[in-house]
Amino acid sequence: MSITALDGKRFAEMVIQGANHLGANAKMVDALNVFPVPDGDTGTNMNLSMTSGAKEVKNNVQEHIGKVGVALSKGLLMGARGNSGVILSQLFRGFSKAIETKAAISGKEFALALESGVETAYKAVMKPVEGTILTVAKDSAKRGVQASQKSNDIIEIMDEVLKEAKASLKRTPDLLPVLKEVGVVDSGGQGLVFVYEGFLAELKGEKLPDSPDAYPSMDEMVSAEHHKSVQGHINTEDIVYGYCTEFMVKFEDAKLAKHPFDEQVYRNDLSKLGDSLLVIADDEVVKVHIHSEQPGDCLGYGQRYGSLINIKIENMRQQHSNIVGETHTPLVSDKPQVAKEQQEYGIVTVSMGSGIADLFKSIGAHAVIEGGQTMNPSTEDIVKAIKEVNAKKVFILPNNKNIIMAAQQAAEVSDEEIYVIPSKTVPQGLSALLAFNPAGDVKVNEAAMTEAMQHVKTGQITFAVRDTQIDGLEIEKDDFMGIAEGKIVVKNKDKGKAAEDLLNKMVDEDSEILTIIYGEDVTEDEVNALTAFVEENFEDVEVELHNGKQPLYSFIFAIE
Repeated sequence: MSITALDGKRFAEMVIQGANHLGANAKMVDALNVFPVPDGDTGTNMNLSMTSGAKEVKNNVQEHIGKVGVALSKGLLMGARGNSGVILSQLFRGFSKAIETKAAISGKEFALALESGVETAYKAVMKPVEGTILTVAKDSAKRGVQASQKSNDIIEIMDEVLKEAKASLKRTPDLLPVLKEVGVVDSGGQGLVFVYEGFLAELKGEKLPDSPDAYPSMDEMVSAEHHKSVQGHINTEDIVYGYCTEFMVKFEDAKLAKHPFDEQVYRNDLSKLGDSLLVIADDEVVKVHIHSEQPGDCLGYGQRYGSLINIKIENMRQQHSNIVGETHTPLVSDKPQVAKEQQEYGIVTVSMGSGIADLFKSIGAHAVIEGGQTMNPSTEDIVKAIKEVNAKKVFILPNNKNIIMAAQQAAEVSDEEIYVIPSKTVPQGLSALLAFNPAGDVKVNEAAMTEAMQHVKTGQITFAVRDTQIDGLEIEKDDFMGIAEGKIVVKNKDKGKAAEDLLNKMVDEDSEILTIIYGEDVTEDEVNALTAFVEENFEDVEVELHNGKQPLYSFIFAIE
């Protein structure tokens, strides 16, 4: 069997089986996390990102491979979660850009498109690190180009690409010492290998034994807890636009003759019917997400350009009532609500734990996205939050190094003026937000917030999910670990003792303020014991206590 031309339909099947195979092995990829902490989510992030791309492809299956590639790129872009998901989206963004005008591609064009994807991904990463998914993608694409010089058979080329991807993956511990120390290969690279295995199986007409019949939906993969939006912290009655409306319009020539489609005009017209508007269009369809009080008007407007498909309308007031335990019965006499006036500045931040979310809101955050360690928000989640705050200039505080790239990607696709403050921890985010001056100049604020992050040290107490050896420490499963500025520095069987040991290493003569944010697993006695320890051993340090209610991390320390 030989394939010398790849069309859109076959490529769509490759994408779907690649997503299936990655989804079937996502937990294995999660388990490759270098740190033995309970938030190893590379597999989850890549799975959710690839699933988003595959869903978009499934809705746009056609012969023209360039248009299928555009659909994949759009789906991955908006669904990208975490650094691994963003890099994956950039790999296929470059790939799709290289083929977007082609109805079908040859083996050589396929290989060059893979190489183009690598170039795009490297440009998207500020400081590329070798021994990661980037290296695996680069090495395998290079092998693909070499193979295409000898053969135009796409099966043979993809086979060589996969062989080199696996070989490159095995070499990642030689490039990243921490991988060798822990005894694992790079998790992102492994995720890409699973995608490529799905690609090759589809080209050969095979079905991988562990692939599910259909990839799971986003709702099946993400718990309701992680789907809480910024509206989870407001009253049901305060929801201005009550219906989350999503639909697609499949263009029809007859209607376009009467109403030529202009994406900006379409977006402007729909913006008058609600907020949280997202519009993504190509030559075949336009996809819409909007919060509106009149979903029927939105659908009616869309029908001017073609036929409606994939309609989804949800009552957000009812959803909110279910989340917060309220019962809300709409009344005929309910007065229409007026959308809030656009403000000059908005602050979007990410947090895990309702207590931390409340803390951020109390010091000025306008929108708090539920997420962080256990579920990184997608590009689309962040874009929606940006829309929610309704501000001319929006600052985003990711508060997690694995969310910064998704925030930057959200900034690129947003119409608003966006500034990403690259906070890597909750303490950094809190310090940055406290430095914000609503009366100040935007550039001055950006500099002040970025500077403020440098003056806080972050400590965390969590537990080990497996035995490992790292940074000279022999760690056993269920040990409590103390992490200082991202590095595991202490371990102990006892939670309180681990917290004390970590503070002994982090608090010094220059420390003035210690903020303790305790999690949902911490008892009142444990809080009192730790407070007494601090008062006894660090008498010159002022202590602030907050119940963050965060999962997985018993204590988060901010030391200034």
